[in-house]
Amino acid sequence: MYTTDLSGKQQADKIAEDPALVAAFEARVANDDFIEPKDWMPEAYRKTLVRQISQHAHSEIVGMLPEGNWITRAPNLRRKAILLAKVQDEGGHGLYLYCAAETLGTSRQQMIEALHSGKAKYSTIFNYPTLTWADIGAIGWLVDGAAIMNQVPLQRTSYGPYARAMVRICKEESFHQRQGYEIMMALCAGTKDQKRMAQDALDRWWWPSLMMFGPPDDNSPNTAQSIRWRIKRETNDELRQKFVDVTVPQAEAIGLKVPDPALSWNDARGHYDFGDIDWDEFYAVVRGEGLVAKERMTARIQAWEDGAWVREAAQAHAMKREAAKLAAE
Repeated sequence: MYTTDLSGKQQADKIAEDPALVAAFEARVANDDFIEPKDWMPEAYRKTLVRQISQHAHSEIVGMLPEGNWITRAPNLRRKAILLAKVQDEGGHGLYLYCAAETLGTSRQQMIEALHSGKAKYSTIFNYPTLTWADIGAIGWLVDGAAIMNQVPLQRTSYGPYARAMVRICKEESFHQRQGYEIMMALCAGTKDQKRMAQDALDRWWWPSLMMFGPPDDNSPNTAQSIRWRIKRETNDELRQKFVDVTVPQAEAIGLKVPDPALSWNDARGHYDFGDIDWDEFYAVVRGEGLVAKERMTARIQAWEDGAWVREAAQAHAMKREAAKLAAE
């Protein structure tokens, strides 16, 4: 396993130049073997995983914010309890993923500092505001639905700790998607105003949800390498098409209209054709220009600072237990 100290980094870079080790690694990956933390791996593979897994973890943690502020405003006790459980799930997902990233030689502190400084990214979808209760339904249905499309193949990713973390995460995300769709179903079966609210949420979240899969394949510098290393199993455009094909009939089933005039079924392809995505908006949000990007990061940093005493208390307790254990020996 790689370390973050200078000598370890230099040694890793030196070993990475050995063609025999690289060939053996590539053969294992091509054979669909899991790569484990103590196995040798190219430095570029390790860096790619740290970037992807930490970004995934950050997205789960920041993703708690747009829903968390609706817990007290949910329409009834049942909805409050369900939403609270969902937000707790997302916090747990972040912890699983931080632990997986730590097996690659990075630390939790390094990852958090990268997020707070703006060096690390999280999913752009969380830089949009949640204006109404229907937005909570849209997030569950569309955002978690898109996440499932991305994450189910990751259960077969080549890095073992990441793949194993995704098994439980995907099971829980499937409940989140159903919860969101059930909210939209209830709104569409309600009053005209409630259905209009559901349609408005779909109108605002549809295109950002398609952007969640990342840039188009011809403008995605990391996709080809990630596919070759079996970190990813499908390309951004393949996953985006799957999402559209599954979600459009779901919208039609509850009487909602996808806000895309170019949307149409293509018999020859066996898929839906859909309109052009505004990639200028995507890259602007990536740069931190989302509608509530500053608000999200301010809230995240404040939560981290407010929780310092908990981390310090936990560390002191662990040190006390370790000292008692040593004394007993």
